[in-house]
Amino acid sequence: MLQKEEVQHSIKKIEELKKEISKAVIGQEEIVDSIIRGMLSNGHILIEGLPGIAKTLLARTFAKATGTKFERIQFTPDLLPADIIGIVAYDPKKGFYTVEGPIFTDLLLADEINRCSPKTQSALLEAMQERQVTIGKKTFQLPKTFFVIATQNPLELLGTYPLPEAQIDRFLFKLIMQYPSFNDELAILKNNIELMNLDDFKIKKVLNQEDIIKLQNITKKIYLDPKIENYILNIVGATRHKDHTKITSSKYIRVGASPRASIALYISSKANALLSGKTFVTPFDVKTVAHDVLRHRIIINYEGQAENITSEKIIDEILSKIQVP
Repeated sequence: MLQKEEVQHSIKKIEELKKEISKAVIGQEEIVDSIIRGMLSNGHILIEGLPGIAKTLLARTFAKATGTKFERIQFTPDLLPADIIGIVAYDPKKGFYTVEGPIFTDLLLADEINRCSPKTQSALLEAMQERQVTIGKKTFQLPKTFFVIATQNPLELLGTYPLPEAQIDRFLFKLIMQYPSFNDELAILKNNIELMNLDDFKIKKVLNQEDIIKLQNITKKIYLDPKIENYILNIVGATRHKDHTKITSSKYIRVGASPRASIALYISSKANALLSGKTFVTPFDVKTVAHDVLRHRIIINYEGQAENITSEKIIDEILSKIQVP
């Protein structure tokens, strides 16, 4: 059974992590909390946002504060799967050998992931789901703390490829990163963040791999009542039934959320409870993570697109009408 002391120790570690991240990333507290939830849930994150709002800086800072090995891949149309996972090479002296790609890391920043072809995007499928990659005839395990943060620009369509449903469903969260507030941007100006190197912020390593795995195990031990389980299933189920009597906007859904969404809500609501210093999950925890979990898993039909219906609106209606236990 989870002890209160374990939760308090975890909160202390998480607060230290937030403090270090805030040295370089000003504002964006909600996004930072969501990334920490993703880490606690052992899931991957897709961040959508305009250029210049610190998506890359956030990933680099997070890696430095957690003490994890960091690799960045700049996704481009000519990128090949081998550029990500590696190749089998041959040397006359030692024969065939494996050259590991940048995916062999703890934290992988997949920058502008929608700029490469679906063939290359699919190179991440096995890694993200099973934390392993196959090169030639051999399968290699990735670190237990393997974590993908992918970014994409919502405006540019030229030279981009929409992420396949199988790919996008493997992301625990899809986060929407907005412009900083007036005061935050003023602080950014005064700190001259663009003119400084990351090392200038003197970010301390407050976690290591063992700490991350321990925090993930504590997250799993957070209590979730069977009534909350039913609540989660009712929310996800409401995205699948186009004739749902309570949800009027369900008619605009072409494809609803998969069982992976139920699992994501289950574990990420536990992560939110831990982040709040609780040993148990409440309906509020489920509601807090629902948009991040579901926004990329609900596909709008043509009628909904014509009427400017978004997945956000549908999730809002579902959360307002599904009975809270």
